[in-house]
Amino acid sequence: MPKTTIRIYRDSDGSVPLLEWLDEQPEKVQDKFAALIELLGEKGYDLRRPSCDFLESGIYELRARYLNVQYRILYGFVGRNLVLLSHGCTKESKVSKGDIRQAIENLARYKSNPDEHTYEA
Repeated sequence: MPKTTIRIYRDSDGSVPLLEWLDEQPEKVQDKFAALIELLGEKGYDLRRPSCDFLESGIYELRARYLNVQYRILYGFVGRNLVLLSHGCTKESKVSKGDIRQAIENLARYKSNPDEHTYEA
């Protein structure tokens, strides 16, 4: 299976919600997500629990836990081999409907104009 391409969502104003959120998290959480993103790139659709889970409407979550806090990065697939990482959040029992809605909107904006909504490092 070909490797999955990972893209990070960028807002129209140039901000990058995922990176802004990650910068605020403990270094251990950042390291966990770096490994999970690499694993997602290797496995794509074949990545399963406990590393990720399907939420709804084409939105998935990458899952990390640190010091009893559940951290999530929301993402969606664009075709078979491209993943768009939308943004991150913490959760208590469920990922909020607002976070899921935001990921759905980010994915739709990306699909309508990939060049504008792709973060370039």
